[in-house]
Amino acid sequence: MGKKHAYGVVVDAGSSGSRVYVYEYEKASYIQKKGDPDALTKLPNVQTKKKWRHKVHKGISTFGETPDLVGSDHLEGLVEFAKDKVPKKEWENTPIFLLATAGMRLLPEYQQTQLLENVCSYFRKNTKFQLPDCDAHIQVISGETEGLYGWIAANYLLGGFDEPGENDHGKGHHTYGFLDMGGASAQIAFAPNVTEAERHADDLKLLRLRKANGEALEYGVFVTTWLGFGANEARKTYVEHLLAAYPNEQEVPDPCLPVGLLVKPNGEEISVGSAEASDAKVHLIGTGAFEECLRSTYPLLGKDKQCNDPPCLLNGVHTPAIDFDVNHFVGVSNFWHITHEVFAMAHKDQAYDLETYQKQVVDFCSRDWKDIVEDTHNEKWGHKVDEQTVEEVCFKASWLINILHDGIGVPRVGLEQGKGSISDSKNKTDTIIDNAKDRGFLDPFQAVDEIHDTEVSWTFGKMVLYASSQMPGPEDAPAVGFGSNTPGSTALPKDWQYPSGRLDALPTPGSDADEQEWQDRIFHSSYSRRIPGIVIFLLILTLAAYLLCGRERRLSLWHKVLSLFGRYPGTPRGKRPKKLGLSSKLFGNSEPQYERVMEEADLDDFEMSDMSADERRSDSSADGRPRTGRASGCATPSIRGLSPDIARASPKRATYLDGPAVAGASHGLGITPFDRSGLLSRVESKERLAPRPATAASRAGSPKRSPLFTPFKENLD
Repeated sequence: MGKKHAYGVVVDAGSSGSRVYVYEYEKASYIQKKGDPDALTKLPNVQTKKKWRHKVHKGISTFGETPDLVGSDHLEGLVEFAKDKVPKKEWENTPIFLLATAGMRLLPEYQQTQLLENVCSYFRKNTKFQLPDCDAHIQVISGETEGLYGWIAANYLLGGFDEPGENDHGKGHHTYGFLDMGGASAQIAFAPNVTEAERHADDLKLLRLRKANGEALEYGVFVTTWLGFGANEARKTYVEHLLAAYPNEQEVPDPCLPVGLLVKPNGEEISVGSAEASDAKVHLIGTGAFEECLRSTYPLLGKDKQCNDPPCLLNGVHTPAIDFDVNHFVGVSNFWHITHEVFAMAHKDQAYDLETYQKQVVDFCSRDWKDIVEDTHNEKWGHKVDEQTVEEVCFKASWLINILHDGIGVPRVGLEQGKGSISDSKNKTDTIIDNAKDRGFLDPFQAVDEIHDTEVSWTFGKMVLYASSQMPGPEDAPAVGFGSNTPGSTALPKDWQYPSGRLDALPTPGSDADEQEWQDRIFHSSYSRRIPGIVIFLLILTLAAYLLCGRERRLSLWHKVLSLFGRYPGTPRGKRPKKLGLSSKLFGNSEPQYERVMEEADLDDFEMSDMSADERRSDSSADGRPRTGRASGCATPSIRGLSPDIARASPKRATYLDGPAVAGASHGLGITPFDRSGLLSRVESKERLAPRPATAASRAGSPKRSPLFTPFKENLD
């Protein structure tokens, strides 16, 4: 594991595509070893590079009907890119997250579940990245969570956390508000002023971070989301209302399109004079009337919706009052693209100025579509601006202006005093545009894409939160994460969200995880996930070796194991033998054994099968061979049928049961002979000694060998 940096991978699964980000941050052990007091009093240093992000188009939500294809058709390129950027030796220590946003929120729950399960399965099969808990690492995040991560990213990059003195906005306020607009939703996140924070304490999220020295940072942040208020979803709603206003028209005028542009209701362009333009199907034609466009998009804000919990901003959703004297907002995603891609290409860091912006939009949208297309091909606004971008920018600009100023209430800098209507602004000279200067982040609103060459993305905020959780704190340190704000309570709220699934305890301050011995590390991190598999493999290997060792060795081993527990083969005198079940199959005992009698026996102690009087008086079988001392064939190999010479030559292994030879005795048990009239000194199975039915003509009660083993064979050669 690297001594200085750790890594993290975050996939932003948005509505229009998925983008993977690779981040690195300084480890606590390195910061502490370095001993820089300035670094110790700050959050961990999280960084990324432009070449460490990669996007694939087509949103993950498009795989709702085909979740099994999400890996090969969508994730593969993202995974390979991340593996290429993260050092190979760091893969197992690098967490991976896939967090889906608005596009996935629109899918049915069962489709979301299937997609997330396939994502997790693909990551685990095709990467070695750290993934201890799929529920924590692979999920559809709420708009509130997305907004909170964005708030963390913006304030981290602007210094709101680490340099409060340099970001004092007055009234003891030093953090920035955050605005985000994607294709399907829009979010707002900010820390209200003291008065509003106390008044709406129950509406805030408690956020806790941790500095490198273990000190906690806590903030009360208000976050809300407006699903359906993203630029693409708003456009769909707008077109539906527009078509409803012209129910019997084939060609519907659209003031939010450049002059002369023909499109289908779904936004697909139609060539002027083509068959599609002349047939009976409904289509839209651009009029470029931007003032009318503003009026047409205003109703989409839902300002007329009932507000059950005042105050409210958009769509009847409660929001604490915003104090723009101290709440300075930064806007990302579409807030930046719509204001800068076309209208401020030469001034990417230009501060947002409504008066200037409106003039640019009015001039652009009133142009003829053919001229706009020509400028696009000539890359007037750069090579990234295509026809689709310039086709949609007029509607998006009107939507942004309405949300910012009529919805959220951002002051109209330069127009608040009632001077300068849109029509009057056309007479402004180009000097005003050129004089729009960068005023930093002191204005009520500023659109940004990067701060200090780092993209302001909610994924960055996610990684800051995770890296913060990896900083060790005191034993009683409160957990890093976020949840409901419960004033006066020291317990974690029930909805508390940790930055990730936990693998092991964090290293203690001053320790260096890189110096851990392998025997210590094997039970941590990704090694712990391998232990069950290793144990199962060893058990299978042991069983295979046991089955291959041969029947005699298995039996001997079993006897040795029993002896360790004070047991010996056989059953104590006076007790009925127990069936061995599975062990008899594995160890070759096809029948229970009895302990041989070491003292004079009582005839009443034996269960005898029915025999004739002649059988009771005889010690020989029908063929005249002795019957005494004969054991079950499963326990002792028989030498019956061998010639006397071979029998005499066969070695006899002495046992503790053997005693001195007694003349005339055919048994070798070492006991005093007694009158065995009617007594068979045989070791038989329980079934063999049981009474046989009168009709039984064969030895049905004889024990059978297990089919798992081959019969014992004497070597007669």
